[in-house]
Order: sequence, then C-alpha cells, then structure tokens
Amino acid sequence: MREGNGSVGSSFDDLFNETGEAAEVNAVALKRVIAWEIKQRMQAESISKSRMAELMRTSRSSLDRLLDPDNTSVTLHTLDNAARVIGRTLRIELV
Repeated sequence: MREGNGSVGSSFDDLFNETGEAAEVNAVALKRVIAWEIKQRMQAESISKSRMAELMRTSRSSLDRLLDPDNTSVTLHTLDNAARVIGRTLRIELV
C-alpha cells in the first residue's frame, strides 16, 4: 500500500540497515568523495603521484591505496598527511 509520501515499500537505507551493509556502503561512498577531492586538488596544483607520496613521507603504493575509491582501509594518519599536503585540514565528526 502507498504511504502518504507516494512511495511504496522500504527505502534503500532500510534495506542496508536490515542487511547490515549500511556501514560499508557509507564507508565506500565517503572514501570515493575523499579520493576524488584529493585527485582534483593534485591536478589543480600539478602534483604528481610521486611528488605527493614524497611530500606525505609515504610510499607510492600507500598513496595509490588512498586514491583508490573502493579501498576503505586507509589510516587516519594517511588521510591527515594527504590533507595537509593539499592545504586542507582533516576533520572527523560523529553526528
């Protein structure tokens, strides 16, 4: 039966919560945005991957993991280093 807002059935949020996949979906979505923003800033500043890794004091493979939109296993330290190099501040909030 239709609800008052015109929708039928459950929302995607409800489905993800029921299956326990909400946290993973949110993590992947957030990581994709962060990776995209870092890549955009690197392009705007003409920073190569090698130079970015050097400025972050990390390996190129660690930077590749950071820039991989589907890899959510990146440390806060790596995120903070990347943010600092591109002139940003990493801020994490629980809302």
